[in-house]
Amino acid sequence: MTRALVVRAQNGDAAAFGELIEDHYDLIHRTAWKWCGNRTDAEDVAQDVCVKLGGAIGGFDGRSAFSSWVYRITLNAVRDMQRAASRRGKYADAYAEVSPEDHPADQEEAATSRQLWAAVRELPEKQRDAVLLVYAEELSHAAAAEIMGIKEATVSFHVHEARKTLRGLL
Repeated sequence: MTRALVVRAQNGDAAAFGELIEDHYDLIHRTAWKWCGNRTDAEDVAQDVCVKLGGAIGGFDGRSAFSSWVYRITLNAVRDMQRAASRRGKYADAYAEVSPEDHPADQEEAATSRQLWAAVRELPEKQRDAVLLVYAEELSHAAAAEIMGIKEATVSFHVHEARKTLRGLL
């Protein structure tokens, strides 16, 4: 079904393109949120990705799954946004708020989780991408490799190196 929508969208069918965006928007937004760490940046990235998909859909060749292609475009959009923010000297707040209604144990767990994901966002790019795809997105190493455009063993290596780095940071 996705393949048929892609072909229709590549041939200028706006309704098919709209359906593709609707089908993949949650994936785009969720991925952007995990990489950015906050809602505002994730929404900006998601909108940017939707616009980019409109111009890039003609270049999708079907060699990978459409969702893998969308992941790659989303990751690139996140990197572009982060590079632009660092050039402006801005630092995106990577910490989510803890609700005062949360129980102390929930607050502690939320704070620990935020610290971990904030540390993951500070990893070198390939390690960060591998960890987020494997642990946050719960993808297999093979699926992460397809999205990253590298071999499965290389994903495993990046995850291993990230674990060593995180042990030192936390």
